[in-house]
Order: sequence, then structure tokens, then C-alpha cells
Amino acid sequence: MDMATIQDWIVRVVIALAIFFIGRFVAQKITEIIRSAIQKSKLDDALTSFVGHLAYAAMMAIVIIAALHQVRIQTTSFIALLGAAGLAVGLALQGSLANFAAGIMIIIFHPFKAGDFIEAAGTMGIVEEIEIFTTKLRTGDNKLVIIPNNQITNGNIINYSAKDTRRIDMVIGVSYSDDLAKVKEVLSSILAADERILPEPAPTIGVMALGDSSIDFVVRPWVKSSDYWPTLFHLNQTIKETFDREGISIPFPQRDVHLFPADKAEAAG
Repeated sequence: MDMATIQDWIVRVVIALAIFFIGRFVAQKITEIIRSAIQKSKLDDALTSFVGHLAYAAMMAIVIIAALHQVRIQTTSFIALLGAAGLAVGLALQGSLANFAAGIMIIIFHPFKAGDFIEAAGTMGIVEEIEIFTTKLRTGDNKLVIIPNNQITNGNIINYSAKDTRRIDMVIGVSYSDDLAKVKEVLSSILAADERILPEPAPTIGVMALGDSSIDFVVRPWVKSSDYWPTLFHLNQTIKETFDREGISIPFPQRDVHLFPADKAEAAG
């Protein structure tokens, strides 16, 4: 190898290193610009992180191929080898790829966002973070649950925070001997006294069923989503206390047991 060839090789290596470091710097700056643009559009933080990482990885792949091409490494075979390795890894990590695809679906279709209270994959909790492979939920008793994204998208997703208002569904049983008009009046006064209950849509109060041991009233007031649980707890307690003062009974299943003397039972047999 003569001196001219060595010099040519050194120049190519220097240019390749310059392409790599300058390309990496440019990729970082472009990624920052992309993230800033997404943040200004007030999209979800998970989308910002995902697009940023994806854009940076794509740009770095181009930079690396350009640097290798400068030192006369056959990038065609390199790309083919990379594709074969990607296929092998993909076959070995089918579950992870399914979670990755599910993460993309969550980002695109946006069924929930960070801070929403949801029920998915048999778990209820507040969404803390949406990642590419998993979603993190914080349960009511402050436990962190990490759910693979594929399990979330393969089942029903209930987003309790998607709407500003929710309806409370209650079934209140009273005795057959109680005055139904009075029961309805008492229930109406309880709902009217609670400022958290919205006037529109108007609450529903009516007889839903004539049960075996009770007449069942359905009580359905509307509240803000943030007031759902406090209002439900308060109504249950208030209805019981008010019924006790008004002499309205809340029946419960009972069983009558009849005892017969042994001699009479044998005679009857």
C-alpha cells in the first residue's frame, strides 16, 4: 500500500467521522425541533416522545449508512444483513412487536391520555404514562400497574374521564307497605338538596321493578365526572338516614323457619 493510498484512506476515514458526528448533531437538533413543534400543538406527551425517538433513529440510520459508504464499505450488503437480523429478532420478539404495534395504535387513535381514569385489561386506574410497549396505571390504592399495550387494545377500554359528566345509577328498594308517592317525594328532595347534582339532564326517579320482597326505585342523577364517587357515597348514606327519619323501610331478604315436634313429623311421614 503506497503513501497516496494511505492518505486517501485517512481522508475518507476523517470524512466518515465528520459525517457521523455532524450528522448526529444535526439529527439531535432536528429531533428537538420536531418535539418542540409537537408540544406547541398541545398533543399528548407520549406522542412527542414516540415521534422524537422514531425520527432520531431514522436519521441516524441514514447518517451511519452515509459514513460507511464514505469508507467504501458495501452498504447494500450491510442493509441486507441488517434486514435479515431484523427479521430474526422480529420472529423472536413477536410479543414485543405486537405491543409496539398496539402502542402505535394508542398513540394514533388516542382512546385515552395521561391523567385519564380508565378500565382496561381487567385493571382500573389513572393513566400515568403511555410508553411504546407498555402503559402505566396508578390504582386507587396507589399501586403501579404496568400493562402490555397489546392486552389493552385487544379488549374493551372504558375511559371514565372522556366525558365531563356521568350518571349515577342507583337502585333503592322499599317495602310494599310504603307510600310510593312519599318515597318519590323524599328521593326528589334529597337530590335537590345536593348542589353537585346537575339540573340538566334532569334526574330520573321511578319504579323499576316489583321484586319478591321490595319495590325497587331507580335513581339516576347526573354529576360532573370528578364528583361521581363523593356524590354516590353521600347519597347512599343520606338516603338511609332520611328513610329512617321518615319511617320508610328498606327491606332485606328474610327466611321463615318452621319447627315441628318429632312425633308430629313422624306421624305426618
